[in-house]
Amino acid sequence: MKSGFRRTYNTFSGKILVALGMMALLPYLLVIYLFFYERITPSETGYLFAILALLSIFAGYALLRRSADQISMLSREISKLQSGEKKDPITIRGDSEIAEIAKHFNSMAQKLNHLNRKNQEQATQLMVYARDLSLSYQRSKQEEELRNRISRYVGNNLVEKLIDLKDGVFLETERNMVTILFADIRSFTAIAERMAAEDVVAMLNEYFSVMVDIIFKNHGLLDKFVGDQLIAVFGLVDSVGNHPENAIRTALEMMAATREIRKMRQEKGQEVFDIGIGINTGTAIIGNIGSENRMDYTVIGDCVNVAARLEQMANGGEILVGEKTCLQNTGNFHFESRGEVYVKNKLEPVICYNVLGYAKGDMAEVHGNRTHPGRF
Repeated sequence: MKSGFRRTYNTFSGKILVALGMMALLPYLLVIYLFFYERITPSETGYLFAILALLSIFAGYALLRRSADQISMLSREISKLQSGEKKDPITIRGDSEIAEIAKHFNSMAQKLNHLNRKNQEQATQLMVYARDLSLSYQRSKQEEELRNRISRYVGNNLVEKLIDLKDGVFLETERNMVTILFADIRSFTAIAERMAAEDVVAMLNEYFSVMVDIIFKNHGLLDKFVGDQLIAVFGLVDSVGNHPENAIRTALEMMAATREIRKMRQEKGQEVFDIGIGINTGTAIIGNIGSENRMDYTVIGDCVNVAARLEQMANGGEILVGEKTCLQNTGNFHFESRGEVYVKNKLEPVICYNVLGYAKGDMAEVHGNRTHPGRF
């Protein structure tokens, strides 16, 4: 046999052979021997055979019953292990086959217990992974919500940069060189009085949606909406390009987009409007301004005030820029000097320029069919 034990009296199969020999062969051999050598009569032979056969059967039954009891005991021990009543290895002193079965079962049970512990450890690890995955998903969802909120104020190309800023640098109060753009709808109050309230809101939403996309495309940040007025900041986060030029390019594209909106609204028989834009470059204070209950991250300073005054001075379809904004461009635009102008709350005059268009191309793309003499 593969287990290596020999078939002896101490084995179950050996006991079966002994029992079969006692029940089948021994009575016959003994009767034959006595009949031929002891000269017993046939009647005595029958009685003797019957007695010997009964004794052999009882002896064989006793041997098999002992092995059967061992098998029953093995079965009970296995049932206890299965139900959890018993955790110790099975110990049976009996036939070699049964002892071998118990030994192999103990080995198998030990391996199963090891696998069970390993499975429990893996299940625990999976629970930890699931928890970490859930936390990671929540963080990812929070970051996505943060991106969506930020993307309302800056372009998608700047969102990652804002999120990656460390130690809250972006939210610290600082003084920086920036370019401010103000844009406002001309005669908005009069236009709004002629329109239903819901139509005014729809017009503003249409207008702001187009303008904000243009700001984001040119690496600007939306500061705020004030009624029909829009305020944007350039050079605060993204270092792509020259921020005065980015602001001027934004203004030109906003003017072109306004003409398209005007054309579509005229075709629909709706109210039309023009916008005026003021741009100025200078040092501004950037930080959280407000109260404990309401904070606003914005820019303040003289350059911001000048940009607002230039926007107020601009006629519909005009883009007025400060001197520093004009001087810091690289020659990509046409300018018309407006000379020195005095603005509110400022003693010294401000030198400003009117943006006529791109240096290459038709200047009429900004001012319709009007052209302006002069070039800066």
